[in-house]
Amino acid sequence: MRVIFMGTPDFAVASLEEIIKAGHEVVLVVTQPDKPRGRGKSLAFPPVKECALSHDIEVFQPGRIRDDANVEYLKKYQPDIIIVAAFGQILPKSILDLPKYGCVNVHASLLPKYRGAAPIQWAVINGDEITGVTTMRMDVGLDTGDMIAKRQVRIEKDETGGSLFDKLADTGAKLCVETMDMLEKGTATFTPQNNEESTHTRMITKELGNIDWTKSAVEIERLIRGLNPWPSAYTHLDNKTFKIWKAEISEETGGYEPGCIVRGEKDQLLIQTGDGTLALKEVQLEGKKRMDTGSFLRGYTVEPGTFLIE
Repeated sequence: MRVIFMGTPDFAVASLEEIIKAGHEVVLVVTQPDKPRGRGKSLAFPPVKECALSHDIEVFQPGRIRDDANVEYLKKYQPDIIIVAAFGQILPKSILDLPKYGCVNVHASLLPKYRGAAPIQWAVINGDEITGVTTMRMDVGLDTGDMIAKRQVRIEKDETGGSLFDKLADTGAKLCVETMDMLEKGTATFTPQNNEESTHTRMITKELGNIDWTKSAVEIERLIRGLNPWPSAYTHLDNKTFKIWKAEISEETGGYEPGCIVRGEKDQLLIQTGDGTLALKEVQLEGKKRMDTGSFLRGYTVEPGTFLIE
């Protein structure tokens, strides 16, 4: 097939690589504009752009894909199919109707659950046991198109947003190529989504990581895993930002107030929550490196009864 590929982050790279590996002709890669990063604010390429350039594929980075001039630009490539994976812009009907086999989206959830942004992190934060990837024929709605294929992925007890991201990227890449084969052979089936069963996720922001210690240890532990590696869960210790990278539910019980440091032990810091106690296993104090809690406690004195605050 002649393919136009639209994607931006690391998640989409796996699908692009798999399409190329399968022998399809990727005639154009469309991704978001370069963005400033780091202290120097130098422009950085999106991961998909880096991948495309490594394969000598032309890259197009429109600010607004729906502008008429950009739609006309896509038409000259005469794609058989447009594959979309975490592109970051809504496609107008003029683009959806352009390719022979339509526009196919690789979405990191089991639709109609978790339409919208950040389905991977929310699956961890919400404590789901199963998630997966869905390929769908796109329409003008937000993740509302007919489903073509699905693959389930189990969420492990120690799963982080990052580790699940990698799993789903790999699963989505394989499912994408399988879906393309079905479309080309005419064996694909299209299943409408049940809108009554749909759920929507909101964008992940840095503020979401600010831990509310009145919540349960179970909820906070899931939040920590879901926001690892970005944007990370955090609190404040001695007026400094205190990131928490790993924690476990403790069997410790006591009548402390939420956010109170119960005590520090050899390799953990016990914190009272609104329901249960949380053992911090890996932390990072502002200005310091990320480290296991044992190493942190050997270099920083934490008094029992001190409070972690939002």
